[in-house]
Amino acid sequence: MNHIELFSGCGGLSLGLKKVGYKLTLANELSPMAAESFAYNFFDENLEELANEGKTPENTIWLSSKHGELKPRLRENPFAFPAIEEDGFTDIPKNKKDLQGKLVVGSIVEINKLLDQDDELVKLLKTSFGDSRGLDLVSGGPPCQSFSMAGLRKKDCDKNSLPWEFAKFVQHTQPKVALLENVTGILRAFKSEDGKSFHAWYEVAKAFALIGYVPICLHINARFAGIAQNRPRFIMISVRHDHYKKISKRLTASSSNQVLFSQSEKFYELVQEIGEDLEFGHLNYFDVMKRSDQELISDSFLSPLIGHQTVTVQEALDDLKATPHLPSNFVSELNETFDFLPIREALFNHELRNNNEVVKRRFRLYQVLNSIDNKDVTKAIFAILKGQANALSNDAWAKCKREKYLLDSGKLQKFKDKDEFIRYLKAHPTKKQTQKALTATSPAPAALSIPDDACHYDENELRVLTVREMARIQSFPDRFVFRSKVTTGGQMRKFEVPQYTQVGNAVPPLLGLRLGMSIKELLP
Repeated sequence: MNHIELFSGCGGLSLGLKKVGYKLTLANELSPMAAESFAYNFFDENLEELANEGKTPENTIWLSSKHGELKPRLRENPFAFPAIEEDGFTDIPKNKKDLQGKLVVGSIVEINKLLDQDDELVKLLKTSFGDSRGLDLVSGGPPCQSFSMAGLRKKDCDKNSLPWEFAKFVQHTQPKVALLENVTGILRAFKSEDGKSFHAWYEVAKAFALIGYVPICLHINARFAGIAQNRPRFIMISVRHDHYKKISKRLTASSSNQVLFSQSEKFYELVQEIGEDLEFGHLNYFDVMKRSDQELISDSFLSPLIGHQTVTVQEALDDLKATPHLPSNFVSELNETFDFLPIREALFNHELRNNNEVVKRRFRLYQVLNSIDNKDVTKAIFAILKGQANALSNDAWAKCKREKYLLDSGKLQKFKDKDEFIRYLKAHPTKKQTQKALTATSPAPAALSIPDDACHYDENELRVLTVREMARIQSFPDRFVFRSKVTTGGQMRKFEVPQYTQVGNAVPPLLGLRLGMSIKELLP
């Protein structure tokens, strides 16, 4: 099997697909920083080292850049890449066959422009550079921050155009199957400027039906796939109509696979008849949180996506502590699963970040609140931390006084006096809204993409997570190395994709593996 990976990021989805047996035809990523990690792990190319030596990578090429040299390219703002028809530098070879297996750094918008003009390249991609199978899969997760609940929730936002660019690429290259991954917020309708409800996922499904694909839409969660994170996601698997007709002949009447595809086939036919004006309501998505849908999915080609044992944060991280435990079965099996990656002499990306003593004491407080697990107590404590209150109820104090807190002495001790405890809280103010401690015996929360999202669960580890720990939660094996800057801030957040963000944005490799296994059932 073969695939093209769009919006590849650092390579989480590609890693999972590689394990299943998919051969990479071509990859595309906008961010040079994420591309560094992809190149390092899939091509064994150290772009930083090559840049310092004045050399050029063999497998990582720029679609367009303001710079002819590699070094400035690695920190170039990707939203300022020149258009392909403008003055600039490009690595696109004259012989387009030389693109096979490469990572192309650049905008999908510019790639689609190139395909509009280059029939030879379109033919090469359609055939996966001459593979008798043709092109099996185009996969990727177009970033759509504005579809997320924390985003702008706007219909006409540049960030929301990328699923349609994805569809345009699929229309050019005609794979048997297209796999689109996105934030779960895409499933929640929001109002467009004319006041009408806009169902982004439904519009994307229509876009794929219009170009000849039968879409199945899913609401899944990575924790059901054996990943230590409660990470809901939208997945759309679209099958080219002529290929679907071949598959449909194998579907037994009333089987789970037939039920899954039946409404999608009717939806496809309606779109052919009515077009893009088809009103909302003719396609449902299947939700792994619903018992009826769980039973249907578990008996279908999608069965790899559910039914796996729940993995806790403790299982993922306990061997990485200062006083480590032995690796859990989860960690051992994870590293064995991806043992085709190059052997590393050391554990990378596990450098501890410096937190001052005040922050450590606050982290311990978060751990205590996590242990108490009472919303009213948490609300009361944060009201004091934010300077919104000066008192604490006796009920809240009764729960808080049982716990130990980190004092100036560096020791963990209980408070005997409520007023003293309140003075302690006032001495540790914070404006942060979402930071919390992880729960050792549960998967990590969905919001986990920057260091400030969570602190460790162990009272002896009063710190934020390392990149490696966040990668473990996301099911990245230890041999996978994250490159470029560790973190960023300020205005550079708008375009830089440092290591923490690479992990947070990635499709978990084990989820990629499960998706690859599911789609394999749809391929000859």
